[in-house]
Amino acid sequence: MKNKHGNIVWNFFASVKLALFTLFTLAAASIIGTIIPQNEVASRYVELYGPGVAKVFQALDIPNMYDSWWFLSLLVLFSINLTICTIERFPHIWKVVTHDNLTTKVSRLQNMSLRRVFKSTIGLEQTNAAVQKIMAKAGWKTSQCAKDDGTLFFSQKGAWTRLGVIIVHVSILVIFTGALIGKFYGYKASIMLPEGGSSDVVYRSSDDHPPIPLGFTLKCNDFKLTYYDTGMPKEFRSNLSVVKNGKELLSKSIVVNDPMKFGGLTFYQSSYQAIDGQFAATLVNESSQAKQKFILQYPTKQATKWPAEKISFGITDVEGPDMMRRFRYKIWFSDGTGTPSSFWMNQESTVKVKRPGSNYFLSLSPRFATGLQVAKDPGVWVVYTGCIMMILGLIIIFFMSHKRIWIFVSKNEDGEDQILINGTSNKNKIGFEKIMSSLYEKFEDSKLLQGENHG
Repeated sequence: MKNKHGNIVWNFFASVKLALFTLFTLAAASIIGTIIPQNEVASRYVELYGPGVAKVFQALDIPNMYDSWWFLSLLVLFSINLTICTIERFPHIWKVVTHDNLTTKVSRLQNMSLRRVFKSTIGLEQTNAAVQKIMAKAGWKTSQCAKDDGTLFFSQKGAWTRLGVIIVHVSILVIFTGALIGKFYGYKASIMLPEGGSSDVVYRSSDDHPPIPLGFTLKCNDFKLTYYDTGMPKEFRSNLSVVKNGKELLSKSIVVNDPMKFGGLTFYQSSYQAIDGQFAATLVNESSQAKQKFILQYPTKQATKWPAEKISFGITDVEGPDMMRRFRYKIWFSDGTGTPSSFWMNQESTVKVKRPGSNYFLSLSPRFATGLQVAKDPGVWVVYTGCIMMILGLIIIFFMSHKRIWIFVSKNEDGEDQILINGTSNKNKIGFEKIMSSLYEKFEDSKLLQGENHG
């Protein structure tokens, strides 16, 4: 279909059929990308779908669909189509929004379906004043001009709502722009951070990318794993700190769906992993409340020491796991006085060690590494802005309308003063009819006017 431009290329990109094609294709591709796992190793697709189908998937780049050339080409095509459609429609819409409706011909008003005619007995000048008063009281601000030996009044509400479709079009382009900013200037990375450990870099999933500097040090102060009564993991929680130039800038305990944000980065709790042969221990002096954390090795030939308290201790044996997947540890403990203590303690428990000089509380658990997903998306606020614009545009499109009312005061063929009232609305015709009915009632209730229905 050709338009006023008479340009084949322009007409192609302005086509509604092209818009429908790209929309349906993008929707179908998104469904496929949701059903088929993305970014898995090639052997995984062979295992799931067989070698033949897996080969087709690789040829079409299905495993990496959202970064594939054809999916990105569809997005570009849709963006161009949407931009040109917006350029095509905007002048006409803007003309309607800014149109001087007092130039409307009286003959057109007389042919509108939604109209009423009232007779007046107070003269044209007083009738004009009464019309202004009634409309103002009903919440309609009027403008007027002399026309065809009479006076034409006009009032409208919601002319700007015509721009709702433009807002939706622009919002989609804004969302695409934000997504592109995130793709080209952001990244997704990960790190396994041992309990008590720290790092100033994170790593992308592929080996061909170098480590990404954070610009600060991320430290895992503590990791807690809780269990259901069945022994299954219930919650894993990491206590993280951000340190820069030796100063702690932020500390937060994170769990799944409750990330930490700092410096444009978001740190998500994603996994955990026990470190073989390593255990996290905490000792507290009951009297002085002195506290120290340690990393124990098992097996090991050397005891772990706390010089300030003259303590040496370590794990000499391990039993388990039991039905609850818990271990027991045999502890050797000495403070340099008397006979060293030897006892068993359960995983994730705290025991009181009684010694001649002082008593100590010992907590022991396997040492874990917390798995963190790290995301940088500088385009996220652009996407949020686009989403807000889209919601606003959809509200305008579905719940608001452009309402226009004309009132023409003149003499009829019999020389009587009459008032012609009519109006239109681009949407919600039933609701507008109720508005007009209410307005008619206000004219009928006026003591200055007498009305009859000619609609």
